Amino acid sequence: MGYTTHYAPDQIGNNLLRALRAEDWEILRPMLEEWSAPTGTILHHPGDTVRCAYFPRGSSLISYLVVLQDGRAIETALVGREGAIGGIVSQGRLPAHARAEVQLGGSFFRTELHHLEQAKMRSQTLRHLFARYADCMMAQVFQSVACNAAHSIEQRTAKWLLAAIERTGSPDVALTQEQLSATLGVGRTYLSRIIHDLRGRGVIETRRGRIGVRDVDGLRALACECNAAVSSHFDDVLQGVYPSEFAFGK
Repeated sequence: MGYTTHYAPDQIGNNLLRALRAEDWEILRPMLEEWSAPTGTILHHPGDTVRCAYFPRGSSLISYLVVLQDGRAIETALVGREGAIGGIVSQGRLPAHARAEVQLGGSFFRTELHHLEQAKMRSQTLRHLFARYADCMMAQVFQSVACNAAHSIEQRTAKWLLAAIERTGSPDVALTQEQLSATLGVGRTYLSRIIHDLRGRGVIETRRGRIGVRDVDGLRALACECNAAVSSHFDDVLQGVYPSEFAFGK
């Protein structure tokens, strides 16, 4: 691991960083450390002081999960190559409200928050870009609250799988049914029936520790409108940051 030297745009692996102006990238680049983590790594727990910002690269995913008193952890936001977590717009180190956990391990950039603050102090356009990204993250959380209250488990399952494959660019998600049921906050037995039905329709296939999407259009037809709404807001606020194509569909 070490701090970055030189990266071509197609090697950065994070769309939010790729959206930076060249001069802003040059400010931030020396402050970014290459870092990797396996699935399940906890970046911070509720109440922890947030010390770093993380930028997922490639197929890496991070979940924000709200931890309830009974121990359940319900996902409120999924972050991949379109974004970042941890102190993007806040000033200084603040206590975390939710748990941040690596949902799909891989490569990341990270930077300590005092370095990020130094970069933002040097560039107004950098501050504005990250503020717009925070608006997009808030929209995702708002949509998640509405989705959990209004939509069926089947719709939410299809939506989550769509969001995951868009962010990773792969039709296969390294995830067990037990992990997905916990993420969605539903019973394992109930989710198993949903997965069985999706598999019977030829929309997905399951292997040990993986869920593969075989019919993206079929999955999209079953999903609620929430993922499309979040994607549309990203396009309005940060055009080109939210992944718009599946790598396996090119």
